[in-house]
Order: sequence, then C-alpha cells, then structure tokens
Amino acid sequence: MGNVRPTYIKSLATQLLSDYGDAFTTDFTANKENVTKYTNVESKVIRNRVAGYIVRKLRVKANRKR
Repeated sequence: MGNVRPTYIKSLATQLLSDYGDAFTTDFTANKENVTKYTNVESKVIRNRVAGYIVRKLRVKANRKR
C-alpha cells in the first residue's frame, strides 16, 4: 500500500517536472530548494510533500528504464 497524495500536490509536481525537469534530482534536500525557487508555496508541509513526490516519480522513472 502506498501513500495517498492530494491531486494538487501531484499536479504541481508534474507541472514542475515538465517545466524545470533538469533542475530536479532524486535528492530531497535539493528538490526542496528548487520547489521554493520555482513556486510561491509558503507552507513547509506542502513544499516537502511536493519535493518528496518529485523524488518518488524520478525514482520510479529510473527503475523503469532498467
């Protein structure tokens, strides 16, 4: 069973990956800074969830390429 994430977190993460895909990696700390830089999210909780979802999407994408 996985985590259930709200659609606004998923849509924001997908939009960030499509616009600034090269800026994001599987490093959570770097992604937190990039989410802050590229969005106007003021909440730490939302920022962390978006950064974590981006890490998850990139890890799944890397595993599928194998």
